[in-house]
Amino acid sequence: MEGKGCCGNFLQRCKPYIAMISLQFGYAGMNIITKVSLNRGMSHYVLVVYRHAFATAVIAPFALLLERKVRPKITFPIFMQLFVLGLLGPVIDQNFYYAGLKFTSPTFSCAMSNMLPAMTFVMAVLCRMEKVEIKKIRCQAKMVGTIVTVAGAMLMTIYKGNVINLVWSQHIHSHTSSPVPAATTSSDKDWLKGSILLILATLAWASFFILQAVTMRRYPAHLSLTAIVCFLGTLQSIAVTFVMEHKASVWTIGWDMNLLAAAYAGIVSSGIAYYVQGLVMQKRGPVFVTAFSPLMMIIVAIMGSFILAEKIYVGGALGAVVIVIGLYAVLWGKYKEYEENKIETIPEPIKSCGEHGHTLAIIDDIEANNHTQLQKIESETNKPAVTISVPIPKKSMTAMETQKA
Repeated sequence: MEGKGCCGNFLQRCKPYIAMISLQFGYAGMNIITKVSLNRGMSHYVLVVYRHAFATAVIAPFALLLERKVRPKITFPIFMQLFVLGLLGPVIDQNFYYAGLKFTSPTFSCAMSNMLPAMTFVMAVLCRMEKVEIKKIRCQAKMVGTIVTVAGAMLMTIYKGNVINLVWSQHIHSHTSSPVPAATTSSDKDWLKGSILLILATLAWASFFILQAVTMRRYPAHLSLTAIVCFLGTLQSIAVTFVMEHKASVWTIGWDMNLLAAAYAGIVSSGIAYYVQGLVMQKRGPVFVTAFSPLMMIIVAIMGSFILAEKIYVGGALGAVVIVIGLYAVLWGKYKEYEENKIETIPEPIKSCGEHGHTLAIIDDIEANNHTQLQKIESETNKPAVTISVPIPKKSMTAMETQKA
């Protein structure tokens, strides 16, 4: 029984890590598939609309069935928070991210998104969701890590450098080499534009996490919250697309890579991701949720070099290394803070479960026994007295009279 309990506790502690690692694989696949779809000419505005339409269609039935009894009422303040969530996540973040992805590469986009934990930490401090205690080492690590992460992102934006030739990428380039038109090559100007768009997308995504953590306190129905955000994001994205795209042909979608990109991104990267992130965020906080983006960058770099024959530049590699160093400095400080808070919240009876707790239990048993014994004695002493009269024989009385005479 003890072994099963330890194994169960270990699996319970591992659940948040397993969930977030699985999501990074899902995000990595989304980046590759979306890049192929955008290269084939699909509008990223239309892709965002279809993505969240798929997400709403998948999540809404589960929300209606599973949370019909626990779903709280939507007041006007809660509706405004949900409306802003739909604006920050589906509209601003994803449109800017897809535009930056189109101008750069999947690996570069994922590396830039590693700024997310640092931005989330800064915004959490501004919103008083994180405490800043400068004298403690964990707080210093989080602050230094944030600065290093921003420096790495700036290095990736400003410096591009030479191409890093990998063994498998050279083999792929030799078989897939074809003259690329000048119009399709990304110039330095487009690369800088893409970097700025990715930074704005990351800022919007960090704001989404902060507001989602606040909203879940007042609206704890996770599936319903995810479905409503995806639905509002779909409506807002339709309005933005009508403003930005004036051709009816951009809405055309068939049984091709565009449909796969929209369905995959909607089901995995929006529906499932929003729900899982909400559950993990409720237990470990928004900084923990954003801590696994470097894993996505590594997965995308390997998949992109194999599938897309993607080029990796020196500036991108150096900036990615700097970002990862700063990121894990932030995570180390966050882990130490979580351990301290866990120790401080242990109740007193649990703390005294060792030898002292055993002796205290024995003392309590002795006192209880003494108390019951005292009650028995008091009950016996308080009983009414009973007089017993014994008749005296007459012979004995006459004998006593003769002795006196």
